[in-house]
Amino acid sequence: MANSNGVFSDLFQAVGAPIQNAADTVENGVNSAVSVAQSCTNLCTNVVTGTATAGLQFVQSILTGITSAIAPKQ
Repeated sequence: MANSNGVFSDLFQAVGAPIQNAADTVENGVNSAVSVAQSCTNLCTNVVTGTATAGLQFVQSILTGITSAIAPKQ
């Protein structure tokens, strides 16, 4: 039975709520996907940065070893 707003208003409310819920669910899914992508990007950046830093430290230690090996002994 329709309320004082009429049948079409009742129909709109009955159909509109599930559609809004579905839209909210999709939006939450997109936000979650973006969050996961950002986390993966941050992780990859940290791994690459850490690997580059370790590589530079390794090269630096090799150069220090070579320098000390060829330096004149006192």
